Amino acid sequence: MTLETFFLICFGVGFVFSLVSFFAGGLHLHLPTKFHLDFGHHGHVPHAHAGSAGHAAHGLHLDFTQVSPFNIPSIMAFLAWFGGVGYLMEHNFHAGLAASMVVSLIGGLFGGAIVFMFLSKLSSYDGSLDPADDEMVGVIGTVDCAIRNGGTGEIVYLVRGIRHAAGARTENGSSMPKGEEVVVTRFEHGIAYVRKWEEFADSGSHAANG
Repeated sequence: MTLETFFLICFGVGFVFSLVSFFAGGLHLHLPTKFHLDFGHHGHVPHAHAGSAGHAAHGLHLDFTQVSPFNIPSIMAFLAWFGGVGYLMEHNFHAGLAASMVVSLIGGLFGGAIVFMFLSKLSSYDGSLDPADDEMVGVIGTVDCAIRNGGTGEIVYLVRGIRHAAGARTENGSSMPKGEEVVVTRFEHGIAYVRKWEEFADSGSHAANG
């Protein structure tokens, strides 16, 4: 086996297994959607029934998960870069064994480090969330389809930066126009029961002052 063939095999093995692990979902990574950041009125009001007086922003809650430098994707990237750089050094520049090995090792470490940093960045978002992020009670939204008197309409709201919609009724069965900002006070059988945000804020303010 020649040195060129050795480097070419390393490149092929590393490249093929990198593709296989990526397309087979072997990384088991979640994109950075598992975090919650509240801005302004769109988000959660923790425990709306408790009479909070204002908008509460959870802020950014991340659970940083450790990633080993010796993970399979990084190793495969190292192997691919090692083989590719080594093949170029030997085939194009005829650098010889020592020089080709040194430069290919540097190239492999560089490629592996890039993948490792990428995985570390993604895994930093793959943490446990505040349980309130998955609760409907306290969610602040906007009426998207007017709620009829005694009937059902629709609200839209943001969770983790993603727009969602849900059927909605008012607590007292009254109507509510489109565009009204509301707070979900309870959620039953897929229906959100809501109050106007202004009413909720006023009641919370009175409770705090009292």
